[in-house]
Amino acid sequence: MTDITPAMIKELREQTGAGFADVKAALTEAKGDREEATKILRKKGLAAASKKAGRITAEGTIQALVSGNTGVLVEVNCETDFVGRNDLFKNFAAEVAKAIAASKAKSVDEFLAEKWPGTSESVSQRVAEMIGSIKENISVRRFERYEAPATAAVGTYIHGGGKIGVMVELVAESGTRSAKLEEVGRDIAMHIAASEPRFLSRNDVTEKDLATEREIAREQAVKSGKPENIVEKIVSGKMEKFYGETCLLEQPYIRDDKATVMQYIEKQGKEAGCKYGITRYVRYKLGEGIEKKQEDFAAEVASYMK
Repeated sequence: MTDITPAMIKELREQTGAGFADVKAALTEAKGDREEATKILRKKGLAAASKKAGRITAEGTIQALVSGNTGVLVEVNCETDFVGRNDLFKNFAAEVAKAIAASKAKSVDEFLAEKWPGTSESVSQRVAEMIGSIKENISVRRFERYEAPATAAVGTYIHGGGKIGVMVELVAESGTRSAKLEEVGRDIAMHIAASEPRFLSRNDVTEKDLATEREIAREQAVKSGKPENIVEKIVSGKMEKFYGETCLLEQPYIRDDKATVMQYIEKQGKEAGCKYGITRYVRYKLGEGIEKKQEDFAAEVASYMK
């Protein structure tokens, strides 16, 4: 029996756009024959989008879903903003969020290999069907799923019709979950969307980031001609400013810049008769890190019509 190597799977995935598990199964069935495996995938409708696989998917939407104590944030990409605003595509992205909420997958590849809820087909097959319907490449790029404890609330916020998405877990450290906790969670999610913190607290700042900021601050202070004792004070001041700009808990709260996010949370918790705390958050910006293809609107419409 022919051994199915990772290289064989990778090559056929790139050729067909089908999911990892489906490609592996096809190669196994075809005893390593790539052409036969491609035929098997095509028969199952998994290679229908092969000509579109590889096209840049930097547009699309970010979707959020909260069901009980489960929260999901997912980015589903397509090729053009034109399709990204399409109701069929957006409804599919919402279905993907629901499927992730019911899943135990920890990665996109694991999720694509699972069964689409209520069917015998895989998630990757469902994606392939949507590619055939929409006539553009589609990809489930990334997701986060929170399983919050009973005393916590998951707050979400979507900005710009899916351009920015945030999910945050807020815990009632003393007391119980309430409508107030959920309201504060949403407020914090909105703040994160607007202020783009890099860290939850200063304890989460990496040594590398600290070293970089200190080096920049020191060099600027030395170049200004200040004596060494003053340089150290300047560096300390700049580091405090850095924490205030990049750490969520130390940022000025967007609705009251006289209070930090931490102070806002403490105030809300006190009013509710318990202590609130943020345990984690995630912020997605649509297409970040993807090199986008430059097209004018006419070309975008033309590519869609094809």
